[in-house]
Amino acid sequence: MSEAVLIDTEITERAYEIDSALILAVLNAVDTGDREALVELLEPFHPADIADLYEQISTKERTAFTALWGKDFDGEVLAEIDEGLLDEVFEELSDEVVSEAVKDLDTDDVVDLIEDLNEPQQERILEALETTDRVAVEKALNYPELTAGRLMQRELVMAPTHWTVGQTIDYLRTETDLPDQFYDVVMVDPKLTPVGKVPLASLMSSARKTKMSDIMDQEFRVIPVLQSQEDVAYAFNQYNMVSAPVVDEENRLVGVITIDDAMEVLEDEAEEDIKRLAGLGDESLTDNMWSTTRQRFPWLAVNLVTSVLASIVIAQFSDTIEAIVALAVLMPIVASMGGNAGTQTLTVAVRALATKDLTPANAWRVIRRELSVGLLNGLLFAVIIGFIGYYWYSLPMLGVVLALAMIGNLVVAGLAGILVPLGLDKVGIDPALASGAFVTTVTDIVGFFAFLGFAALLLL
Repeated sequence: MSEAVLIDTEITERAYEIDSALILAVLNAVDTGDREALVELLEPFHPADIADLYEQISTKERTAFTALWGKDFDGEVLAEIDEGLLDEVFEELSDEVVSEAVKDLDTDDVVDLIEDLNEPQQERILEALETTDRVAVEKALNYPELTAGRLMQRELVMAPTHWTVGQTIDYLRTETDLPDQFYDVVMVDPKLTPVGKVPLASLMSSARKTKMSDIMDQEFRVIPVLQSQEDVAYAFNQYNMVSAPVVDEENRLVGVITIDDAMEVLEDEAEEDIKRLAGLGDESLTDNMWSTTRQRFPWLAVNLVTSVLASIVIAQFSDTIEAIVALAVLMPIVASMGGNAGTQTLTVAVRALATKDLTPANAWRVIRRELSVGLLNGLLFAVIIGFIGYYWYSLPMLGVVLALAMIGNLVVAGLAGILVPLGLDKVGIDPALASGAFVTTVTDIVGFFAFLGFAALLLL
C-alpha cells in the first residue's frame, strides 16, 4: 500500500493536511537539486495536495521547486493552485512544459486558469492548446464572467433518442474524445436540443436492446448559458444534481456543468461572503505585504469614519461624563454588546440571502423573530448588567441606566442586522459588501446615545 493511501486512511486531528515532514523533504530535495528524489516524493500525492504545498513555502522556494520539477510538472496542479500564485508559477515554466501541462485539462479548467493570468501568460496557454480546444476556450471566454458559459466544459457525451443501450455502449467504447469524467448521457433531438438524460448507472444496468428513450430521465434541468454561476451552484445544491446540460439562446446543447465545478462556486461564494463581512477584498495568505495592506486600508478607513461618528455622539454628553466618571468605564459595554448582537443577526441574514432562504415571502416573519430575540436577550442581559452596575458603583439608578440602554441597543442591533442586508439587497448592492459598516455604525451610535442619554435624564 502506498504512503498516500496510508495517510488518507489514518484518523488524525489534522486529517488531509499537508505533512510538515513532506514539506521538509521536498525543500531538502530542492536545496540539493535532487530532481529524481523530488519526483518520487510527489508521485503519490493528489494535485490538490501539491497545490497546497505551493502555498506553504516562500516565493524563493516556489521558484526553485518549479524549476527543478521541470518537465514532470503536473498540469492538474494548475487547476488547484491559488490564483495569486499562477503568474509566479508560469514564469518558471518553459513553453514546452506549459504545452504538456495544459493539454490534458478540460476546457472549463483551462478557462478558469486563463481568467486568473495576465495577458502574456494567457497567450502562452492559448498557443499551447490544440486548435479545437483553443476554439472552445475562446468561445467560452466570449461569455460574460461569472456565467454558466464560463463555468461549463464543452467535452460531453450525447446520443440521439433512437439509439439503443448497446449502440450507446459501443459508441462509448470506440470514441476517443470522451471527457475524463462524466455522469450522464445527454439525449438530444435532431436540433441538438436536450430532451432528457440517462445516468450511467441506468445505462450499465439495462439490456443492450433497450431503447435509450425507455430509460431516459425526462425530469431534468437545463442551464441557460448566460445564467449566473451563483444561481447555477444554488440549483445544483437545491436539486441534488450531479451534472446539467447547458443550452444557448436557441436551446441547443453547448456544454455541461458537473458537480465539482458547482461546489467550487459554492465554496468561492461562501468564502467571498465571509471576507466581505470582515471588510476584506479578494485576499489570500499568499499575497505580499503591500497587496494585503492596499486591500485592507479602504475598509479600515470606513471604520475610522464610523468611529468618528460615534465619538461625535459621545462629545455631546461630555458634561455628563465629567459629572459621572463611571459612565466612561461602562459605556463601551453597551456598544460592544450591540455590535456583537448585530453581527450575529447580520451573518445569518447575509448567508440566508445568498442561499435564497430569506425572501420577500418570509422577510417580515424573520424581522419579527429578530426583534423578539433582541428584546429577550436585551431583558436577560439588562438584569445581569444592571446588577453589575449597581454593585460596582453602588448607584441603583446607574444599574437602571445600563439595563435600559442594553435593552434598547440589542433590539436595535437585531433590527439593523436584518433590515440593513435586506435593504441593500433590495437596491442591488451585495449585502456582504457593506452591511458590516452600516450595522456597526448603528449599534455604536445607538449604544452610546442610549446609555449617555438615559444617564443625563436619570442621574443628573
